[in-house]
Amino acid sequence: MAAAEQIKSLIKSFSDGDDSRFYATAMQIAAAEARKGRQELAEELKKLIKDSRKSKLDISSLKNLPVNAAQKELNDLLEFTRPDDKLKDMVLNDKLKKIIIRILDEQKQIEKLRQHNLFPRKKLLLTGPPGCGKTMTARVLSNELGIPLFVIRLDGLISRYMGESNVKLRLVFDTMKEFRAVYLFDEFDSIGTTRNQGNDVGEIKRVLNSFLLQIEKDESNSLIIAATNMPENLDEALFRRFDDIINYPLPTEEQIYQFYKKELNDKLSDSHTILLNLSKQSIGLNFSDLKRVCEDFLKNILIYGEEKSNLEFITEIINSRKKPY
Repeated sequence: MAAAEQIKSLIKSFSDGDDSRFYATAMQIAAAEARKGRQELAEELKKLIKDSRKSKLDISSLKNLPVNAAQKELNDLLEFTRPDDKLKDMVLNDKLKKIIIRILDEQKQIEKLRQHNLFPRKKLLLTGPPGCGKTMTARVLSNELGIPLFVIRLDGLISRYMGESNVKLRLVFDTMKEFRAVYLFDEFDSIGTTRNQGNDVGEIKRVLNSFLLQIEKDESNSLIIAATNMPENLDEALFRRFDDIINYPLPTEEQIYQFYKKELNDKLSDSHTILLNLSKQSIGLNFSDLKRVCEDFLKNILIYGEEKSNLEFITEIINSRKKPY
């Protein structure tokens, strides 16, 4: 265990609010445990220290948000999260993986690019069916870059601030300049529908025009991500405002197999043959469906035991996730 002097130093630094000394002492204790061969404990301590630092960073960073009178409403507009999703956790085709890696590489070299009057990819339009990885991509970019994720629910913005939507939208874009983060405009088709459709209400048209203006002017270091399940409904003027338009198709049979292998491989005997069969049955499901299938199966094992969690049960779960038409 840690030496008495280190424990006393740890307690005193915590009491004094001296974060720097607290983390330094904690890392010394973790290193000492590693030298004694207690590698598992050392890694656990390092993880706790890292998580604590991240939490402190979140609190500190939030204090840097603009606080003038109008911007006190930011809490109502932005949903703050600090995701822990990693790129390696995603099952992607080669094309999608290369695109995301390129975005990450450019963002990590943002200062170098700007010194040469070049700008990293930062305005992304993600399209495709629900549950295929659009939101998870935003979460992965946030975590891999070490910056927070803010989710903006556009349908709520319009319904809650009818008549003031443009002002609130400008407020969000102003925040992007002050506070680097990933800003996800979810359900983007709620404002992005073509301006030529006669049934659009005037408020939506005004918000769309405002969005086009703001994204065109944006020179912040933040990432702007718009996600939609219905790209065919978007106004044509939107597409040229984005650096990348990334389509997320339903998973292929091979991707389904890789997903099941990652989640269920150690829970099944003769897993290769079984997973091949399950993958064929699961064609047409999205990644959210596949995750639910795995979670239901694992819960069934815990509650009822492995003997009652057979292939027939998995097939029932898969069929229950399929559309009835």
